[in-house]
Amino acid sequence: MKKCPWALTTELEEHYHDTEWGVPVHDDRLLFEFLILEGAQAGLSWLTVLKKRQGYRDAFDNFDVRKVAEYDEQKQQELLHNPEIIRNKLKISSTISNAQAFIAIQEDYGSFDAYVWSFVNGKTIDNVWRTIQEIPAYTPESEQMSKSLKKAGFKFAGPTICYAYMQAVGMVNDHLVICPRYYAV
Repeated sequence: MKKCPWALTTELEEHYHDTEWGVPVHDDRLLFEFLILEGAQAGLSWLTVLKKRQGYRDAFDNFDVRKVAEYDEQKQQELLHNPEIIRNKLKISSTISNAQAFIAIQEDYGSFDAYVWSFVNGKTIDNVWRTIQEIPAYTPESEQMSKSLKKAGFKFAGPTICYAYMQAVGMVNDHLVICPRYYAV
């Protein structure tokens, strides 16, 4: 069996594919991390984000949502000068406002996990793609998630970003059926 073609470009992407992508995530801290990283990717490659992932963890207090929600203007300025992350003012400020919205959802639903997994009725959607060209950029579920997140105040949460998020956290299994990981997650 062959792996998903996108995973064969670099060792970093292959490792991510083999160990994380598509594995169901139910931990709120990790769900927050992926949400922020997917938003950071907007307009960039996922490889760029993967290379800066540890820098993001270091810069954003290991994605402690309560700490990030309290960041002030001084902290934002510090982040804007941090070469270990993507230094985009809108993406940095949205991380803070998204943390605040994330906490509000946790309070309303008991956890972000309960909220976000409700878009797939609590279980992974196993797609049956044979080629990478078959995989959509977004789906009705990611459009619903996007609308809900935006209504809750999230930024960088369009339907395409939401679908990439759903793939990353295992809400959908978009490994190709020729990939051994399709059957492992």
